[in-house]
Amino acid sequence: MLFRNCKQALLSLAIVSLLGTAAVSVDAQTRERTERSSKGKQENMYPNATREEPKAKGAAKLQSKLQKLVEAYNKDDFANTRSQADEILANPAATDYDKAVASQLASQAAYNLDDTAATIAYLKQALQLNALDNNSHYQLMHMLAGLQLQEEQYADGMATLDRYFAETKSQNPEDLVLKGQAFYQQEKYAEAIPVLKQAIEASPEPKDSWQQLLMASYAEAGQSAEATQLAEKIAAKTPGDKKAQMNLASVYLQADKFDQAAAILEKLRASGQMTDEKEYRQLYTTYANMDGKEKEVIAVINDGMQKGVLKPDQQTYLALAQSYYYSDQIAPAIDAWQKAAPMSKDGEAYLNLAKVLYQEDRIPEAKQAAKSALEKGVKKPEEAKKIIALP
Repeated sequence: MLFRNCKQALLSLAIVSLLGTAAVSVDAQTRERTERSSKGKQENMYPNATREEPKAKGAAKLQSKLQKLVEAYNKDDFANTRSQADEILANPAATDYDKAVASQLASQAAYNLDDTAATIAYLKQALQLNALDNNSHYQLMHMLAGLQLQEEQYADGMATLDRYFAETKSQNPEDLVLKGQAFYQQEKYAEAIPVLKQAIEASPEPKDSWQQLLMASYAEAGQSAEATQLAEKIAAKTPGDKKAQMNLASVYLQADKFDQAAAILEKLRASGQMTDEKEYRQLYTTYANMDGKEKEVIAVINDGMQKGVLKPDQQTYLALAQSYYYSDQIAPAIDAWQKAAPMSKDGEAYLNLAKVLYQEDRIPEAKQAAKSALEKGVKKPEEAKKIIALP
């Protein structure tokens, strides 16, 4: 036989990991807490803080300007908020308190205007002035840490977070999750796990996203048993949640439990929930990594292409061709290779096509395919040359 082993060929199709990476961000509740703090509607959120609240006051002559600034912010007039804040910051009569309030509201305005660099700059300025109450001061610090991590400024973000925890003594689950996310984002999975566990255990109603992040951390840290146990728990709790089911399938795949992964994915396909191309690729790749599942690979690929979900590209046609071939369906295998070969970046598909055509005694077609293989380039040109040299 001129062919590579079937299993080796199909294993070259990468398994798609569907575990969420849970990118670090300033989450909705953090934003809400920050905005409420900006509008002065918070109780003491940091009773254990080591920082003594400053007694700073604003300049009397700037009170009307500060009032107009707050009014602009409360009306969601963010461009005007920012321009008025900049005027106060440039005013020589402004106290540290005036400037801190201006920086605080300017940071929120800049954030809503999608100007992340300016948001970070305003946040730093507000913190350096050190004139706001603890609620405002530490919510701005929390937001700064989140944005720094989001922008992959990991050293700065972790330093801000460390300062936040050191000064506030916070045990807030949402704060702990941000730290867990930060570790995860930096691929420090073993360090993320205890922080995330602490957050989940401290919360009466931990969010599903926290559980999923912990599950992903277990998986990436090589703790497959823990990842599987948690994934099964989440999936059992939310049987109708497609993401939870896909995550469980992905955990099974990482543990080489292909049968269990395929069963979950197949159930999603049968129920019409498989609507994304990467999901179809995940399923047919899963079958491709199992012995004797060529017919299942074929069924999934054809179903995906018929529904217009799976692209008829080189990768798809190669998987289809090999599955047809190893299930002794030579004619459709040839057809699939004929479609895959022109799309391929090299001549390997043409060479495989040439070999099959030769085996089927279609010598002229085999020679032409071998020539095309040489033109596009192959690892073993001597194999193509042998076919071309046939009488």
